[in-house]
Amino acid sequence: MAVYTHVPAEEIDAFLTRYDAGRLVSAKGIAEGVENSNYLLETTGGDGTSHRYILTLYEKRVDEADLPFFMDLLDHLGARGCVVPRFIADKSGQRLQQLGGRPACLIEFLTGISVTEPTPAQARAAGVALGELHKAAEGFAGERRNALDIAGWHALAAKCGPDFDSIAPGLGERVAGELAFLDAHWPSDLDRSVIHADLFPDNVLMLGDRVTGLIDFYFSCTDLRAYDLAVTHSAWCFSHDGAAWFGERGAALGSGYAAAHGLTQRERAAFPILCRGAALRFLLTRAYDWINTPADALVTRKDPLAYLRRMDFYASADPAVLLGA
Repeated sequence: MAVYTHVPAEEIDAFLTRYDAGRLVSAKGIAEGVENSNYLLETTGGDGTSHRYILTLYEKRVDEADLPFFMDLLDHLGARGCVVPRFIADKSGQRLQQLGGRPACLIEFLTGISVTEPTPAQARAAGVALGELHKAAEGFAGERRNALDIAGWHALAAKCGPDFDSIAPGLGERVAGELAFLDAHWPSDLDRSVIHADLFPDNVLMLGDRVTGLIDFYFSCTDLRAYDLAVTHSAWCFSHDGAAWFGERGAALGSGYAAAHGLTQRERAAFPILCRGAALRFLLTRAYDWINTPADALVTRKDPLAYLRRMDFYASADPAVLLGA
């Protein structure tokens, strides 16, 4: 989440009149993330009760044509017990609006906080939640290609080009070598499903060790199911700079997922390669954003090299070490 498009409070208040959401009390831009412009809204109703919502304006990286997929997916998951935020319809039944020259939606606010240093118990809860999400997604008819698959990684690497080495000397060569490895070794025989594809700690809301919300589904797509666990593993089981690996978190995350959904032997065997792919994917998107984020954007750029360190770790890791015996 971030703020690229700035909308005056008066315009947000007028926007809210389309809904049964009350009058605007405050609107605060949310700086985390890199995809869309997001505001936390507080409103008050006629009876004096206060409410919170998320207002999202979709920037150029999100295709407006994909929004029905995300909306239908969250309806499907929510109806099956997943704690996900629903898109709110206005008084005429419309969920997709226009605001500030951007497609916009009003979205449910879920309680909870995002942990910055997960405990093993919290990592296990995240693994359980991901497994439950995959179970709930069964039967969902929607399909969406993963734009950040191997072909997408090649495209991003080409866009970064010589600018890689402005981040770190030799980074371009390292990326090219990893792409060649994954081209040759990426598994093609694993089960596919709808996946979240971005389940970082800041996309999991918690109260203590209990998950209260899974948010930010704008990378969700159809891909290898175990790759979703690899993405989550890379996000939850290292220090922020990628220099330290926390094995207890990895074992807890893997055991939680396996208890909720199960892991096949083929998925376990392929897991280090899937993790290398996850690490390269975030190295590339962070590198691209590092190079291209506007200087005046209210957004926090993230260090690409933190995922280079993860990639190096996964290159020599054993599946039993990553997921627990």
